[in-house]
Amino acid sequence: MAPIDRHAADRAADHTPRHPAEPHRAEPHTPEHRADRRTATLALAHALTAAERGLAVIPLSRTKLPALRSPHHDEARHHAVPGAHAALDDHTAPGDHTAPGHPASPGHRGMPRHRDAPHPPSPCRGECGRMGHGVYDASTDPHRIRELFAAAPWASGYGIACGLPPYHLIGIDLDTKSGVDAPAELRELALRHLFTIPETVVVATPSGGRHIWLAGPPDTVVPNSAGRLAPGIDIRGAGGYLVGPGSRTEHGVYSAVPGTAHLPPATCPPALLRLLTPSPRRRPRPAHAGAPADPQQGQGLVQFVLAAHEGQRNTRLFWAACRAYENGFGEALTAPLTDAALRVGLTAREAASTIASAARLTGHA
Repeated sequence: MAPIDRHAADRAADHTPRHPAEPHRAEPHTPEHRADRRTATLALAHALTAAERGLAVIPLSRTKLPALRSPHHDEARHHAVPGAHAALDDHTAPGDHTAPGHPASPGHRGMPRHRDAPHPPSPCRGECGRMGHGVYDASTDPHRIRELFAAAPWASGYGIACGLPPYHLIGIDLDTKSGVDAPAELRELALRHLFTIPETVVVATPSGGRHIWLAGPPDTVVPNSAGRLAPGIDIRGAGGYLVGPGSRTEHGVYSAVPGTAHLPPATCPPALLRLLTPSPRRRPRPAHAGAPADPQQGQGLVQFVLAAHEGQRNTRLFWAACRAYENGFGEALTAPLTDAALRVGLTAREAASTIASAARLTGHA
């Protein structure tokens, strides 16, 4: 990514419009206020620089979620059962914090309703013309970006929408949580499937992780996923976003790895792209009664668990069990996976619980 102009922040401050609904008032001159205003101004400057390269952006809060609240929030409350927890969340979208089981893209989640209540409004992705639709607000228009940031003066960062032209950005999120060595997992995956990651933009996260930016083809939709490709590796695709370099969050600042900021997103290797766009799942054919199971089926997953080190045993077992269930031989592989888990140091109870969780997640419980 092109380096930020030294004076871009000042220019952004000079041209940032006041939100129309915000009354004019004298601004306090406390150090905290000046620091917050500078943070917001720098976030806008970084976002405008990204937009100059064709990357559509939105303002983010310090929690890495879109900074603007959904305009349909009150509509959702109107249709919810009294006392039930409101579940509408237009702002939920993957950042580097997404974990298995979290939504993979922004949008509405199901809400309980009264039996006689009218149907809730259809999920809106910005067609209403108002701000607050998460990644669907993303724009490369400088005027629109300034409007978004003016409506969210508390923004401290920006998100870059994935899957949009010209790059159809794909984000490879290498996590560092749960003791998983995500870079090692990616290297192992690359060796197994014969691809290399080209020189491209790499963003360092405050937790020590990495976001690798790759460009996808315009005719291929890459879905968001968490841990499906390999333990500790999340994918940001269509409907998701990446936290942009220069963003400040509760845990620190995102920054481009030296030597990569000026690079364009490199083309995603074909072999990796095939892994990111799985073919539609086919229902496994039932085995003939009395036919013995293939003893070699799933042995690669068993070996994957046996290679686990302390701190990654549960994660590897969970990932292997998910893949086994997805491919139709989860039950047949339960015993071999359990034995492998015991051999690397898990207890029988831990192994059973982890495999049961995988079965539930994949709809086989």
